Amino acid sequence: MPVAQPARPIRLYDFELSGHCHRVRLFLSLLGLPVERIAVDLAAGAAKRPEFLARNPFGQVPVIEDPNPEEPVVLADSNAILVYLAGRYDADGRWLPHEPLAAAQVQRWLSVAAGQLNYGAARARVLCLFKRPGDLAWAQEIARGLFQVLDGELAGRSFLVGDGPTIADVALYSYTAHAPEGGVSLEPFANVRAWLARIEALPGFVAMQRMPVPA
Repeated sequence: MPVAQPARPIRLYDFELSGHCHRVRLFLSLLGLPVERIAVDLAAGAAKRPEFLARNPFGQVPVIEDPNPEEPVVLADSNAILVYLAGRYDADGRWLPHEPLAAAQVQRWLSVAAGQLNYGAARARVLCLFKRPGDLAWAQEIARGLFQVLDGELAGRSFLVGDGPTIADVALYSYTAHAPEGGVSLEPFANVRAWLARIEALPGFVAMQRMPVPA
């Protein structure tokens, strides 16, 4: 059964500018869960050190440590963390539906978050912010294609699945909201912008740090 509140804070190994980390910070806050944030200095190679690789052999953030179950949990991957937190701490079952079709629709959007969103808007943002080599135009094209589909899916509806927000919305929010930092304008996508505003109006919403938008 889901647990309403943990007795001890969940530890989050975190990087402030990561959208993957932000989606976990956002969901922890939306659930009202206590959290201890542990900054990981990616530039200094902290995620590749043996003590971190013991938590996530892929050497990536975010990672959570939940000391509250009888067997403490260490879990990596932002989408997997969303599923875990919803399953364990969402006592009302609102964030991860159990009805088969709704559950499948949430999974569809989690796949999009790991696919088109990651290779599009998230990649374009990394290339612009951190001056990484790569095909920026290709990433921007993927992002615009996704947002065109997303804009159509949101026509006449408030959230991606059902009548209220789910972890599908949380998974897609961060990199969509910060797509302009990768040179992808959201101006053509009115339904997407309205959806972002609805998420930002949710009780417990926390923003991710804004960075400069490239000319």
